[in-house]
Amino acid sequence: MKFNAIIPAGGTSSRFGSKNKLIEKINGKEVIRYTVEVFEQSNVDEIIVCANPSIMQELNEIFKDFKKVRIIEGGDCRQRSVFNGLRAGECDYVLIHDGARPMISVELVNRTIELVQEKKAITVATKTIDTIKEVQDGKIIRTIDRAKLYNTQTPQAFEYKLIMDAHIKFAGKDYTDDAGMLEDLGQSVYILDGSYKNIKITTRNDIAIAGIYLQQ
Repeated sequence: MKFNAIIPAGGTSSRFGSKNKLIEKINGKEVIRYTVEVFEQSNVDEIIVCANPSIMQELNEIFKDFKKVRIIEGGDCRQRSVFNGLRAGECDYVLIHDGARPMISVELVNRTIELVQEKKAITVATKTIDTIKEVQDGKIIRTIDRAKLYNTQTPQAFEYKLIMDAHIKFAGKDYTDDAGMLEDLGQSVYILDGSYKNIKITTRNDIAIAGIYLQQ
């Protein structure tokens, strides 16, 4: 069986600043290099990085010696970047992971590979630990029971045909979560416990936090 990993990297990092966050360096190494190195060391067979055209040349240089990596052009939103990655490489199962989540571990990637063969559709997630309030017009309406709430992370993993069919069906939409596509089709998606360290870098403050984790 073949396992692919798709790394969406087509965003413009508008909330981060003038520089693309994926090529920002933490402890001397690019954010996306940390991310891809984990998948390079895992049991996936091919890594497809769906890149913003503005950083493709730089990514080709960063990953020129990586045996599993292929750089392709991403789309104008996350959904279309993933769709480009799905079309670029057929496989049996596919893992989809945010390029801006560099604190992923090889162990978690390999656990994802194992579980998706059994469940067909899974997402890594962590239990919500904060108290969640529903708010309307600045006023708290109710407190939501957090016992059943999870914060979704990546990787998410799917049987290839299952997620490909969903992308074809929802082409032109703007999903930011691949598992949500299958949920809307009535398909069961299962949870794999993740790590609270597996944060997504969005702002420059996240760089400082990631620097501490990655130094450890």
